[in-house]
Amino acid sequence: MPIRVKSKPAPVAEPLSPQSGSFYHTELPDILHGDDFRTVVKKLSLYIADVVYTPSTFEQLRTTAAGDPLRTLTDHLSRNVTNPAIVNALLALRWHYGTGNDESHVSEARASACEIVAWRFLTRLSEREAVEFCLYEIPGDCPSGSSSPHVSQNANPEDGTPSNERTALLGSRHNNGNSHLDERPGHAVAGSMRRSALLQSVSKLTMSMHGDDDEEDSDEEDDPTAPFIHLNALEIAAIADAKRFLSQHIVQKIITGIWNGDIIFWDNLSVHTVKKPRFYNPRTADPFSRLRVPKYLKAYEVLFFISFLGLYYGVLIEHNNLEHDVHEHKEVLGKLFQVTVTETLWYIWFAAFCYDEISEYLDAGSIFYAADVWNMFDMIMIAIGLVFVVMRGVGIHYGSESLISTAFDVLSLEALFMVPRIFSILSLSPYWGTLIPCLKAMGKDFLKFMVLVVIIYLGFLTTFTLIGREHFGFQKMAGTATKIFFGSSYLGFDIMDQIDPIFGPPLMLIFITLSSILLMGSLTGMLSNSFSRVIQHAREEYLFVYSIYVLEASTSNRLTHFYPPFNLVALVIFRPLRLLMRSDDIRQARIVLLKVTHAPIVGAIHLYEYITVKLGNGEGFENFRGPRAKTLRGKAFRQPDSRPQSGHRPQLPSARPTTSGAPINTPAPQRHEDDEDAGDAPTDVEVRISELTAKIDRLTSLVLSLQTGAGLDTVRT
Repeated sequence: MPIRVKSKPAPVAEPLSPQSGSFYHTELPDILHGDDFRTVVKKLSLYIADVVYTPSTFEQLRTTAAGDPLRTLTDHLSRNVTNPAIVNALLALRWHYGTGNDESHVSEARASACEIVAWRFLTRLSEREAVEFCLYEIPGDCPSGSSSPHVSQNANPEDGTPSNERTALLGSRHNNGNSHLDERPGHAVAGSMRRSALLQSVSKLTMSMHGDDDEEDSDEEDDPTAPFIHLNALEIAAIADAKRFLSQHIVQKIITGIWNGDIIFWDNLSVHTVKKPRFYNPRTADPFSRLRVPKYLKAYEVLFFISFLGLYYGVLIEHNNLEHDVHEHKEVLGKLFQVTVTETLWYIWFAAFCYDEISEYLDAGSIFYAADVWNMFDMIMIAIGLVFVVMRGVGIHYGSESLISTAFDVLSLEALFMVPRIFSILSLSPYWGTLIPCLKAMGKDFLKFMVLVVIIYLGFLTTFTLIGREHFGFQKMAGTATKIFFGSSYLGFDIMDQIDPIFGPPLMLIFITLSSILLMGSLTGMLSNSFSRVIQHAREEYLFVYSIYVLEASTSNRLTHFYPPFNLVALVIFRPLRLLMRSDDIRQARIVLLKVTHAPIVGAIHLYEYITVKLGNGEGFENFRGPRAKTLRGKAFRQPDSRPQSGHRPQLPSARPTTSGAPINTPAPQRHEDDEDAGDAPTDVEVRISELTAKIDRLTSLVLSLQTGAGLDTVRT
């Protein structure tokens, strides 16, 4: 039976009362190690609601006395609390408060408070502990109120998130621990429905804080925290738009470790393997687990799009040559209705691309999928390709040359999105990645402003068409008004007398003034403000987009992921067999097919890693070892740890175990208060210098203590 580790007696915070100038006592949350996620959320929300009652900005909570209760809470959590769901709960509350409609802006202040406490809590941990807390998934295989917080972190093979070929990242709230036996396709949860469910669930919990807990826990189906099941802290932060949290140095170090494959979720491919975070160990991990590394997924995606674009150009060039021959030699007209080898290959690539996007949508869920702007390009490409396929098929069936020509004209539009899609890899660089959020924000403001422009434009167009009906028709007047709006003001002055001698000149003068000066000037200023607003937080915006991509590519619950176009092979072979074979047999067959088809890709990946290690450019998992214990003659020398030691604390399997096989427990590094709130991350050189300085100080203290002991022994003799 798991042992519950009770925390120390909770200290008391003393914020000012909003009703008076006196002090009142607010007890810090007494969070036990065995408390489930729902209980942790309730206890934290009580404290946050008590100490944050005025509209304060993020900077005020971070730097002024208004944030003193948050520092007290952080100290309490770091010293007394070992519950692995603490960061998940803080970020879930940040989402709840951030989506509330509160005119007094108190909810916004509470959302900022939760985010501040979450990242300050991580700064009190070692890097390994930070990885454990950030990647801890809320368990869903236990009844509400009794879920074990160590389900996905223990070393037992039956623990962790069961492998499921079709489980969505933001999956069903009724998904249970036996989901790995189900191979049926799941259903993606719509973004609006997901957000609504989350909002209602946490709102229900926080609004019923003072109710009867037994009555709340009586019905498992009414568990308000169920939508967060199987989500880790980073995923909740992405849903909650916690951009400041995701941009912190320690969090980005974890995300970069996932990107490079230093932290993996699958270390082997077997029927009963489970998904849980662990450090990559090349000696024990399955080589095919490297197929799930986001860096290699992105590299292969670029290569796939290059081949896709090559086939696309080949199809269009062949068609253009055939059309040229048809105009000169009518006897070759029949070739327009024939499907060439290049076109057949394009259809295969297009089908593989569509199936891969559908799988990605089902795995990631609509919230993560829509957060990546390049996925919108993918959906438009799929829509254009489907229109081409339908028109091409109908044209061949009815023998319509004009319909086939129109179909290829539609296919020509694909280049508008396919060419930028190939260069989407540039968005992973800080410079280009910063421009994308700026363009996205400017595009939204432009569309909103164009509503006003269209209203004014339609009013003047109707008036000009009616009073100038003798000389101008609707179509001609619409073209002229559009030219005037886009800068050809002289056209308005030339035709204003022809429209109407009396009303034409003043109306045209007003229209030119509105369109050329007022509207265009306002639009330019608004877009400039949008750009400035986003560029001020450029680093946070870029890191948020980068984090979304890494999480989307790495945390899927699918055991076997086939790269396109090999995914079509798996679809054709195993989809019919689902009716005839057991799920375990199908999973084993998928693993075999994956190893057969992807062996060259895995070989290329390992060759790249071998060359990288030989050249000394690979950083590897050494970045996450954290401060390690110094030894002297085989005896460990440790700094005292302020956090209570618990055998039930989440433990991430170490990439380099000790000789006894047990992972190294590292003490939390001592940090100054200013370091907790630092927005800019220190460089790797600064981190290494700091670590070396700390090691030298500890070594000096050890030598001095040994010299003192030797002197005492000499005196005694």
